[in-house]
Amino acid sequence: MNLEQRNQFKQLVEKISLELVFAQAGSDSGLLPANSILAQLEELPIAASGQQGIAEAVTLARKWIDGALETTATFDAQTIKLLGEWCEWGQNAADAWIGDVPIPAVPAAWRTAVSVPAATAGSSNAGGAHRLAEPEPDAPLLMNIEADGDLLREFANESQEHLQNIEQGVLVLEDSPRDRDTLNSIFRAFHTFKGGSGLLNLMPMNRTAHELENLLDLARQDKLQITLEIINIILEGGDALKQYIDEMNQQLSGAKPPGPILVRTRDLIVRVRAAAAGSVIPPPAAVPSPSVPAAPAAASDVSPSAPTHAAADSKGVPASSGHARTAATTGGAVVKVDTFKLDSLVDLVGEMVIAQSMVQLDPQVAKLNNQNLNRNMAQLGRITKELQRIAMSMRMVPIRPTFQKMNRLVRDVAAKQGKQVDLVLTGEDTELDRTIVEEISDPLVHMIRNAVDHGIEQPATRTAAGKSAHGTIRLSAYHQGGNIVIQIKDDGGGLRKDKIIKKAIENGIIRPDQQLPDKEIFDLIFAPGFSTADQVTDISGRGVGMDVVKRNIEKLRGKVEIDSVVGQGSVFNIYLPLTLAIIDGLIINVGKERFILPTLSVRESFRPTPQMISTVHERGEMVNVRGRLYPLLRLYEAFNIKPKSEKIEEGIVIVIEAGQDVRCLLVDQLVGKQEVVIKSLGETFRANPAVAGAAIMGDGRVGLILDVNTLVRVRQLTASLVRAA
Repeated sequence: MNLEQRNQFKQLVEKISLELVFAQAGSDSGLLPANSILAQLEELPIAASGQQGIAEAVTLARKWIDGALETTATFDAQTIKLLGEWCEWGQNAADAWIGDVPIPAVPAAWRTAVSVPAATAGSSNAGGAHRLAEPEPDAPLLMNIEADGDLLREFANESQEHLQNIEQGVLVLEDSPRDRDTLNSIFRAFHTFKGGSGLLNLMPMNRTAHELENLLDLARQDKLQITLEIINIILEGGDALKQYIDEMNQQLSGAKPPGPILVRTRDLIVRVRAAAAGSVIPPPAAVPSPSVPAAPAAASDVSPSAPTHAAADSKGVPASSGHARTAATTGGAVVKVDTFKLDSLVDLVGEMVIAQSMVQLDPQVAKLNNQNLNRNMAQLGRITKELQRIAMSMRMVPIRPTFQKMNRLVRDVAAKQGKQVDLVLTGEDTELDRTIVEEISDPLVHMIRNAVDHGIEQPATRTAAGKSAHGTIRLSAYHQGGNIVIQIKDDGGGLRKDKIIKKAIENGIIRPDQQLPDKEIFDLIFAPGFSTADQVTDISGRGVGMDVVKRNIEKLRGKVEIDSVVGQGSVFNIYLPLTLAIIDGLIINVGKERFILPTLSVRESFRPTPQMISTVHERGEMVNVRGRLYPLLRLYEAFNIKPKSEKIEEGIVIVIEAGQDVRCLLVDQLVGKQEVVIKSLGETFRANPAVAGAAIMGDGRVGLILDVNTLVRVRQLTASLVRAA
């Protein structure tokens, strides 16, 4: 396996770790996602690459998860324990594999460990009876439009795409029953339906999607053959979900008054369970005439409908009519575009900007000195810049939906813990790059859960400390310099430094005599497997998650900072770039090399005098800027470059800032300001914290984009650490 596949193995293990964060005995939360991720691991050519130990570990994990799926279809405590150990071993094995060092041995105890008795599964009468248990009677779906209106609209809009994927995928399966990619695509669509409907408490839809997801998962494990009957059941399931979505859109758009939505799915669930158990699938039950629901709508509070009539009722209606109704409520037409096409457009616009700059700065063009040509070039520059602005705005989406999902999370966790917690949201309209919004959701979920579970105290404890019985968590987003800051602030008990240090010493992370500043003490909670919880709960305490959270944020070129006061609460600041595609940069020269600094991180620049420079013990050179001393970093020393001059008065000092930290950089020359498209540097510079990327300049040369957060915070940059020239 190549390095990319090894990194993919590590990322999949980390995803299973995140799913285990929410796992609890007696619940299926996280079980099916973990099973799906494990299936992706099994598709990697691990055994063929000679890694028999890792291949054996994957096989053991499959045995444990299958044992849970084939009996109660829920987690048990032993399975959670085994998978937790497996994830820790897997991350260590991945690091060793990537570093080409020996893989740790598979624990011998795993080979005899059994999570649940597999003998209880299978096609026995008892098992069949369990699977063929009578489903609950049809219940109406209830929406809280006043409280969750925006989330419901987003869910309904996104569901249209999933419904299309289900219908198109099933048609492919009908011709190619063994098409695993299509089967996985349909499974993910039902899984997304289950997750979204569960979050919004749309339980009738959630139960239907859950049953169909279980059926498809059996097919993914080659325990169920895709037949025409199975195809028909999946299509009926898609029709049932479409009926829910259509009725929801009617109420959300105001075409129908708000009220319960009843879709007849009991017969469908009976057939799904029969198919999953390998029993004879009963024929579809007769349904009432489709004309019945229309008349009593005004006299009844329930809007009944049957999934088998969904297609019949919609004949002659364009497939996009649901989209049109929803778009009308939001004030404009909505066109869904494949994200690959959007990203390709943004990339091409970036290349066009580079090409336009290269033409404009070409010495041969500058020699022409033609007034009409200069006017046309200026007009081309304005059009190009506006096109780039619009293209970039297409990638920007508000963080409001991600924030609003945390409301229900806080309510559920607080209720389970017997706590009273209020969530206050601010800055929901702040826009970020689409990719960042998608990737930040899981880290936020884990950090908010921790704030409720670990941060906020029990009401009696708060009252005894003179606090309000109601705890408060504030989730906010705002601009700071060139970044977006997402802040999670609680008024709980705060982080206990003594407890963190004690646990870190026990885990061998620090030495008993080691002295650390507060910031470094707080950062210890991001160490793998670190937890100060006295006992493991079904919410947290296993030490799984915070290290993954930090890695996921760092992958987005972000960082996390912690501030905490015992008895007053904690503040977690997540710093993220506004976009992953482009920055407004200040171009500087150091010797013959060019570097780029994000303009929004630059406070000022000036030509220094020798009298402004002084040396402070253990802090190095300092620059006096209007009475305040800031540390000086000579970039030519850090990057091992020969400068035009080493004399301070012949260079330029640039004052940069990141959060509350400030540093001065000594460079040779300021070239100018330019918007540049960020290019990845690949594996060669991945371990280089001072370089965030590269950009192609107008003259065709490459400039390195410097990471301001690293430059202002690192104590000492050595040539070996940041050599990039």
